Amino acid sequence: MAGRDRDWDFLLRTISNSARDSNFAADPAADPSLLHSVKKLYELCKAENSEDLVARIYPQINKLFQRAVASMSQSRTSYGLLLLAILQFYLDFGDVVLHDADPSLRTFFRSCLSREFADSVVAEATLDFLNANKKKLLVSFPTLLPQFFPLLLKLIAWNGEKLEKSFRQIFPALISPGSFLPMFLSLMDLPVLVVALEKVERTSGSLIGSSIASIQQSTAPKMLLDLMDEAYTGSTIGDGEADSESEDNNTIDVADPLFLDLLKDENDGLTERHWTSPGMTAALQAAINSPQSDRLKQVLNIAPRLLDVYFAIALREVNDSIICALIPQLMSRVATTFPDKTFSHKVQKRLLEFMLSSFQRSPNFKPIMDRLGEAYDSPAKTELALQLCWAMGEYAGGGPSQKDAARELFENLELLLYENLSSSRLGLRQESNIGETSRCSSQSRLLCFVVTAIAKLATVHRELLPRARVSLGKPLWS
Repeated sequence: MAGRDRDWDFLLRTISNSARDSNFAADPAADPSLLHSVKKLYELCKAENSEDLVARIYPQINKLFQRAVASMSQSRTSYGLLLLAILQFYLDFGDVVLHDADPSLRTFFRSCLSREFADSVVAEATLDFLNANKKKLLVSFPTLLPQFFPLLLKLIAWNGEKLEKSFRQIFPALISPGSFLPMFLSLMDLPVLVVALEKVERTSGSLIGSSIASIQQSTAPKMLLDLMDEAYTGSTIGDGEADSESEDNNTIDVADPLFLDLLKDENDGLTERHWTSPGMTAALQAAINSPQSDRLKQVLNIAPRLLDVYFAIALREVNDSIICALIPQLMSRVATTFPDKTFSHKVQKRLLEFMLSSFQRSPNFKPIMDRLGEAYDSPAKTELALQLCWAMGEYAGGGPSQKDAARELFENLELLLYENLSSSRLGLRQESNIGETSRCSSQSRLLCFVVTAIAKLATVHRELLPRARVSLGKPLWS
């Protein structure tokens, strides 16, 4: 026991002396012995299981945490591993010393991880820490991870597939009623996030050691003058003397609100992302015209797999009212994805499968029925309408007991049928170009699916038979 007393006494002196050492006082993480000391003290507390020992060690550990937080903004040294070691001490022994770890955890995310998410060592250690403490975080701090899910998505977007397995283990803990809807948009736009992060790296240097906010501030006062000029004259940052052939002029501008929304660290609720905005248009055009980076290629594979997890959780745990709120977002994005053919195919396939599963679970989802009229907006939405019409007939509006739901579905199918029968929808004008022929073919397929669905619904819900006879008895080509 005397030997262990000497051990922890020596380790505490190491921490205390570091605060007085002129070489490390202002940059404690630069002293490698501190991380070792914190870890050893933690291990001693675990081994001894002594509240007295924890109480004697805690003041020095806490002072070190406060000193590290105060020094980070002025240092280029990585603080991630040191703070994670201290946070583990807080989580395991906080009850003994009445320390609420919630503010410390949030400080870590805001002040440290926002600056070091691009550091692969810190990123991996952070995911290991979150997974090791997942149960405790969910019980004691249930809003923490859903609040910072945009920051954690930046972590996986930048570090790629080597951390995917670990990230997927913690990913369900990021989903809550307050993060469910904005999470969908963030997953859909994960490739665009990579484009934005790579833009920051090209224009401002390494992402490690500076938060996005500080990177924007680092160009002041020129950036400030540009922002003022934009506010008062309507000009765009980067106009004027910029080389029009520079590759950076083809990507998101740091002043674009979309850029700032993509790069945010915290969940601030559902925000509409305008894919027709100048920032998004420029970003997508640059992505099409430039070779894909390895990081972007990896995220194009990761995002669909994360959507699989997201939709599985939705069908298993999320109530109908929240899924109803998701449906309009999903249907608006089915034809609006990152412009990579393989990625678009994977994502659209998953959106369709989730839509059909949702419909099978709750066939009276009005958001689904209300969006059938958008079948003509794009080929992707037409294909979605085809599958939904098939589902309406296949699941028969929820079965014989769901008469009200079946009647509503029938009325929507009727409307779609009459729209298809009009010459304007079928394109019976005498145009012979390839695009018009393809459109007519799609509308003809949709008509067949609608007719089949009406017949199946009427077969199960026989009270609909008279209306079905009238609907299907109309001359299709008159």
